[in-house]
Amino acid sequence: MTTHAALDSDEARVRLPELTVVDVRTPGEYATGHLPGALNIPLDALPRAVPALRPLSGDVLVVCAAGPRSEQARVLLSSEGVDAMTLTGGTQDWARRGHGLDRPEPGGRRTWSMERQVRFTAGALALTGLGLGLLHPGWQLISAVVAGGLVFSALTDTCGMAVVLGKLPHNRPRATDLDATLARLAAR
Repeated sequence: MTTHAALDSDEARVRLPELTVVDVRTPGEYATGHLPGALNIPLDALPRAVPALRPLSGDVLVVCAAGPRSEQARVLLSSEGVDAMTLTGGTQDWARRGHGLDRPEPGGRRTWSMERQVRFTAGALALTGLGLGLLHPGWQLISAVVAGGLVFSALTDTCGMAVVLGKLPHNRPRATDLDATLARLAAR
């Protein structure tokens, strides 16, 4: 196993054939484009995958959109005895550097990235609070709560809204999908 905690996109591209890539984004985000050969195991389902990840002989690379969730995954896996690395800058940096992403066939379900879902939801709630505030000033509290949540999210590098949105049906893995992914891991 490697002792490096992170690989940049260029290093990961060179080493891709020898890596087990685990994408910890939601299934909807994964469907928007993922590293070639990446297995989708959402962050909240990762504890269930630990037994399948422990016996792997190669390096494990955990990936998310930009890096924070993959770092959470790396820490979790490390605490469970699984050596793992993160992809610096996530799939966003990977794509920005011109490396290809696997995408579902045209006509398949397309879901927005979690970041885009959060921006849309926060914006829609803020506008709703402002609009309803014209009817009664108390409704402006919605906008204030959203603004406070965004500041808290930035300060802590966490996002409660993303956690809630991740539980929506289009962001949840079907049990059969996760079971198939775990079976693929066990076969390695």
